[in-house]
Amino acid sequence: MGVRSRSAGGWGRGAGAGKGRRMISVSLWMICSSWLCWSANAQMKIPPETVQQWAVSYGKQILALSTKYSGSLLLQKKYKDIESTVKMEEVDGEELVKRFAEEMEGMLGRKMKSVKRLAEAAEDADLYHEFNATLQFDYYNSMTINSVDEEGNPVELGGEFPLEENEHFNKLAVNTQQSDIQVPTNVYNKDPNILNGVYMSEALNDVFLDNFQKDPTLTWQYFGSATGFFRLYPGIAWTPDENGVVTFDCRNRNWYIQAATSPKDIIIVVDISGSMKGLRLTIAKHTINTILDTLGENDFVNVIAYSDYVQYVEPCFKGTLVQADLDNREHFKLLVEELQVKGEGKVKKAMKESFKILNEAAARGQGSLCNQAIMLITDGAMEDYEDVFQEFNWPERRVRVFTYLIGREVTFAQNVKWIACNNKGYYTHISTLADVQENVMEYLHVLSRPMVINHDHDIIWTEAYMDSVLPNTEELFNTRAQSLLLMTTVAMPVFSKKKETLSHGILLGVVGTDVPLKELMRLAPRYKLGVHGYAFLNTNNGYILSHPDLRPLYKEGKKLKPKPNYNSVDLSEVEWEDDDEKLRTAMVKGETGSMSLDVRATVEKGRRVMFLKNDYFYTTINETPFSLGIVLTRGHGEFIFTGNVSIKEGLNDLMQPDVTIADEWTYCETDIDPHHRKLTQHQAVFRYLTGKEPDLECDEKLLRQTLFDAVVTAPMEAYWTAVMLDSSGMEEGVETAFLGTRSGLMRVTRYVGSEKRVAKRKVFSKKFLSPSDKENIFTLDHFPLWYRRAAEYPAGKFLYYIPKEDTRDVFRDYEEDYSSTSPEDLDQQDQEELDEVSGKMVISTTAVTVTVEKKTAVAGAIGIQMTLDLLETRFWATAKQPNDTDCSNTEGICPLTCEAMDLACYIIDNNAFIIISKERNDVGRFFGEVDGSVMAQLIRMGMFKRVSLYDYQAMCKMGGHSTSSARPLLSPFYGMVAALKWFLTNFLLRFLLEFNICGFWHSDHLAEASAQRKKADILQPCDTEYPSFVYEPSIKETNSLIKCGRCQKMFVTQAVPDSNLLILVVQADCDCSRQYPPITMNPKEVKYNASVKCDRMKSQKVRRRPESCHAYHPHENAKECGGASHIYPSVSLFLTCLTASLACLKASALVCR
Repeated sequence: MGVRSRSAGGWGRGAGAGKGRRMISVSLWMICSSWLCWSANAQMKIPPETVQQWAVSYGKQILALSTKYSGSLLLQKKYKDIESTVKMEEVDGEELVKRFAEEMEGMLGRKMKSVKRLAEAAEDADLYHEFNATLQFDYYNSMTINSVDEEGNPVELGGEFPLEENEHFNKLAVNTQQSDIQVPTNVYNKDPNILNGVYMSEALNDVFLDNFQKDPTLTWQYFGSATGFFRLYPGIAWTPDENGVVTFDCRNRNWYIQAATSPKDIIIVVDISGSMKGLRLTIAKHTINTILDTLGENDFVNVIAYSDYVQYVEPCFKGTLVQADLDNREHFKLLVEELQVKGEGKVKKAMKESFKILNEAAARGQGSLCNQAIMLITDGAMEDYEDVFQEFNWPERRVRVFTYLIGREVTFAQNVKWIACNNKGYYTHISTLADVQENVMEYLHVLSRPMVINHDHDIIWTEAYMDSVLPNTEELFNTRAQSLLLMTTVAMPVFSKKKETLSHGILLGVVGTDVPLKELMRLAPRYKLGVHGYAFLNTNNGYILSHPDLRPLYKEGKKLKPKPNYNSVDLSEVEWEDDDEKLRTAMVKGETGSMSLDVRATVEKGRRVMFLKNDYFYTTINETPFSLGIVLTRGHGEFIFTGNVSIKEGLNDLMQPDVTIADEWTYCETDIDPHHRKLTQHQAVFRYLTGKEPDLECDEKLLRQTLFDAVVTAPMEAYWTAVMLDSSGMEEGVETAFLGTRSGLMRVTRYVGSEKRVAKRKVFSKKFLSPSDKENIFTLDHFPLWYRRAAEYPAGKFLYYIPKEDTRDVFRDYEEDYSSTSPEDLDQQDQEELDEVSGKMVISTTAVTVTVEKKTAVAGAIGIQMTLDLLETRFWATAKQPNDTDCSNTEGICPLTCEAMDLACYIIDNNAFIIISKERNDVGRFFGEVDGSVMAQLIRMGMFKRVSLYDYQAMCKMGGHSTSSARPLLSPFYGMVAALKWFLTNFLLRFLLEFNICGFWHSDHLAEASAQRKKADILQPCDTEYPSFVYEPSIKETNSLIKCGRCQKMFVTQAVPDSNLLILVVQADCDCSRQYPPITMNPKEVKYNASVKCDRMKSQKVRRRPESCHAYHPHENAKECGGASHIYPSVSLFLTCLTASLACLKASALVCR
């Protein structure tokens, strides 16, 4: 055995003494039987040359293993053999993006034509319809169709309505021959206005059907009426919430509001004087929130409160307008909830401040530069305010003033109404929460008058959104890529063309149709963009419509939910390497061009980073507010090769049982003909190529590539079969061989004998490469993970990794902080279950390339799936020297073995994740969490590099607990109040209608009493920074000594040849955890000081304003400016409020709307 050396006072190394000590050491070895005992000052010496020998030996073993069972050499040879016959083409990014944009323009143009036909039909139907106050008309109500009473008879507005599951409509049961009607619970479904509107709009049924026949890719078509009903095609059975209430009101939807009005600047002015206490303030807050809900990306807003003085709800926004995006609207709502009453109302000061903001914004060219309005919310106005309007608004009356009188008191009704009527606005009286929705919507009709009188049918496109109304929303959340869940709507207003009401500018409603962005992105095929390439869309405001890195969902408990700001994610927050926002600015302006960026791309939910050189190409999509961008990655998206084979030859190989193709890709269009919708892409290709379905529209270029790849890869099936039949036997632990090509073709073979092992590893082994394994198959969103990782590694060298099967990741999209959960936190049973679920499988993969005239393209990737046990057995057998080892030329421990108790041996990958460890719990973890001292030294020595990454879509827990001074709900007094409320709810209808029981639950102290959830548990959008670590391949080996108090820790690191693995041998008997804390990949929230936060919130990035604006018309009838509201008893309204009140009691933390 080798001997340690030390300085004076320690061990010497003389000839005689050395021999004696060597004999003593041998004796100690025998006594300790596999571990060494040293004094406190002794220092272990791990021979680097021994570790190097292990690395070389282990590298040869796993390379031979991967090569044999994958057949990578054969596949590379087959592609090498055809290099002389293929044609290598350089991808022209500028031409490609223009062609994609033209195809998208054509698709979206067809949707616009459908909407125009609907608008024309609706207006013609209204023109020839005479209003009948006594009309009796039965229609299909989506809430009651196919329902019967106790005697088996159809209920009122029910009747038989055939429904059939339809692939095109997300497998929902629909009626493609008929539309039906949805009416919100708070709207009387047999009101004369409803009945006349439904009867008139029956004419749309034929247009719905005709549109769908002309364009079978259409999805939902609809007409949202200004009276509140919603006609939907195809008809469905509407599902109420758990309380039996339908809260959906089409007039609240963004597509309705955007189509009904032009862009607008809104100042909301709310009275918080002493008289506004109690229910009045509750109603006022709800009114503000409802107004905010009517605003969109093209609108601008601010909120001012006044009493004795004027105060901005957000002081940061003083004197300015901010974009009414989702972030800012939600921010205002939080601040509005904190408003408290005090002092005397001085409306004059507030009005002056509001006019100043609007005038200065117009003068500086800020805001919407279109409609401007002030929303005054008060319980009365006593001051002489006429001179304010004379100074700021008369005679042009450029700013409209809408007034909302709060409470039952009408003493000041005339004053408040005078303000609205003399400023081209509208006056409403709101005495209960039930009044808010309908009264707020009135202002939209007023703002729409100039557009209606001009008869300007502006087509609008909404920002991206999720339709959370449909009954299968939760299923879609769990089965579809997040970035492909969104949709946009094209909509158009419908006006009354009757001459007698022309000056009134009557808006009948809005027609529209949905466009799933998934269908739009199919027009930018993945195979044309390369392994790391992608396409993305953004709006005129710079917000993402579609992007593979968009993550609109987060997990709260067990449910996936949309993030609060999911549809206002800016392009600069996803393409964050664009520091100067040159890409964003160019695309927002609708320019055509290109640029290059060095980017840090991540895979495996941010755990691993890749350094890419991306070329961006972008252009506008005409007739829409959208811009399209595509990304081609240097080395992967630059070239594409094509080869030819006969259809007969290719089809024979394509239809082999081990072959699949990407079902999310469009080889053939199966969504045009209803008879094709149940065909898989594989089936469709077969039927097209055999002439059974010659009318199918197929991508000829993709089909040629697929047939070519099928022929070239065909020998792999025979090779894998021969390996299984080899008389020498299969290696225990090799489960699956697989390959994938650039055309989306995959071949998979499950090796014989793996079935029993797979049965034990129930989840991962069976799931791997199955249709549900979205991460590892070709999807519309990305190439498989093993393909993407192999492409970044030299062809012929295998890359090894353990798939991450649990939900822990560095992105904060989850309620629990999984990133800080280590296996030690799990009990033994949980850990055993985790072991069995994940299967502890290892993926080994390598790239296959084609080179023609020094131009190289990735043809595919090939690999195997094997058990961790197989790699472990090989490693532990390699990482030990026998007792009879010749140690004469070795300085240090000899014989060296990883079985020694004072040695810790690891295999880690190029991102420092542990592949093999003595402690099974460490497998899959980041090495820095296990040993911070060694990881810190590896970083300092340059063997690993720390890379900073940023996530601008994260969700973080709010800091601190609620400071609410809520009174306990079960105190005697509040118990008595609760009983009183029950009595009033059940017996006093008049009280219910005037005071609204739902609102009463949310009066000041009772709302606080019901808010039990701590703020600290609530997730909110945030920005985070997190690290990733990358191996520097130029450093093949290193060793060092770490001083840790009374001991020193030695370690040796050695790269494993022809792989991405490293062997790490560490002295285990020196604990450095006190001096070196663990190094984790946990994200940290980026905290901004108040000044920076304010600047970020009110900053107005470059945006492209909508082209049309309708703010004024000389023939507008401004005398129709509202009046006092009258509330009449209604059984429907009673039931609505009663149900909602019970719901409020049941879920006291929720806001009742």
